[in-house]
Amino acid sequence: MANAAQRQIVDPRKAQDPNPAKAEANAAEEETAMLSRRAVEVSRLYGGKLEVIPQVPIQGLQDFSHLYTPGIAEVSREIAKDPEKAFELTGRWNTIAIVTDGSRVLGLGNIGPEAALPVMEGKSLLFKYLGGVNAFPLPVNTKTPEELVDIVRRIVPSVGGINLEDIASPKCFYVLEQLQKSLPIPVWHDDQLGTAAATVAGLINALALTGREIWKTGIVLLGSGAANIATARLLKAMNADMGALTVVDHKGILHAEREDLDEMMLHNRWKYDLALTTNEASTKGGLKEALKGADVLLAASTPDPNTIKPEWIRGMAPRPIVFALANPKPEIWPDVAKAAGAAIVATGRSDFANQVNNSLIFPPVFRGILDARARGIPDDVVLVAAQELAKGASLRGLTEDHILPTMEEAEVFPKVAAAVAIKAEELGLARVHRSRAEYEANAERLMSRPKLLGKLLTESGLISLPEHKVKGEKVIR
Repeated sequence: MANAAQRQIVDPRKAQDPNPAKAEANAAEEETAMLSRRAVEVSRLYGGKLEVIPQVPIQGLQDFSHLYTPGIAEVSREIAKDPEKAFELTGRWNTIAIVTDGSRVLGLGNIGPEAALPVMEGKSLLFKYLGGVNAFPLPVNTKTPEELVDIVRRIVPSVGGINLEDIASPKCFYVLEQLQKSLPIPVWHDDQLGTAAATVAGLINALALTGREIWKTGIVLLGSGAANIATARLLKAMNADMGALTVVDHKGILHAEREDLDEMMLHNRWKYDLALTTNEASTKGGLKEALKGADVLLAASTPDPNTIKPEWIRGMAPRPIVFALANPKPEIWPDVAKAAGAAIVATGRSDFANQVNNSLIFPPVFRGILDARARGIPDDVVLVAAQELAKGASLRGLTEDHILPTMEEAEVFPKVAAAVAIKAEELGLARVHRSRAEYEANAERLMSRPKLLGKLLTESGLISLPEHKVKGEKVIR
């Protein structure tokens, strides 16, 4: 699929089109449809994205006498005497579960645990390929938040960490809080913490490129779900002016006099707190009104390119920043936003410039947290990860089309992992203690291993290429 620049050169329809932004939007729609079809084809071809392979050498039957019975009994006795030894004598130290109830999946909504499985498999693949973490998809049939909390508590002996995924708001806040308070291992809700950290990382650099300081910046959050509520929390920790922060949900701007304030207080105290602490000017209306004169729009809402109107961007401050992070389609196509005057535009997708996506955060965060054998992931750790990721973009040059590293900039992620591990140590959460250089070297080794294995398996023919790769077609631009 041709990239944006190539389409401008080779597509005669584009050259003749009086509305280039519209033509670009149509091309993006076509590419989205193509990638959707491709996903089904590849899923059918491989029947799953992961398999379990041995990581120990087996040269004969005698090896099983210490890898299994009778020798393995002594390993169990060691752990029975000291359960913490499970982190050094088993794979628990590098294993997490990705738990979902399928109640809010990737812009698709409440589609259930079975339909959530392909997304969890994809997440597991990214954990392994980018972070060297053994992550197992675990969609579960639960009806209440209490049931979900109970299930996660019961699987703790098997894993070194929990990644909660695609759980509806506000249920996700309750589940995360309960588990973080009660479990001796780190619990992370990626739709909250991962997306918020990536958003903040991108914003740090976008503000620098446009000459803004966060405590003087008017920010609008479109969407009041898991991602943006966590983003607001991190922005507060970065000294953003919360009075100048405006949050917009499907009913309009949050403010202290909204008719549904009592309902929020009873059923969504996290959103209720935002209604009371943001929008100091008590602006009312919808997104159009919220954006007047604003510097930044951080959208994590409806996967519909018509959600944000170009004329609303034109009403923002000069050279505004627009993050349209919905998946699989952003709230406005990047070229449409640029044509409307946006200086920097980001989406959640890898096929556009400036991908702001939790896939840039959760692999190195868990790499660092697991390497430190940490007991938790508080916001202080999340913020350090965001800051280190932002710093990493400068290694290949910070520009308006490169505000964050891409997933291919592998040199950045061991640094993020090491920063996370060191912060966990500083907070007294780590079970082990190493230097930053040791953490970084260890992360680099573990993160490079899956790529090497994948290359060897593909070159040997044990993993076959799909048809479009055999033909040499390049999809990601």
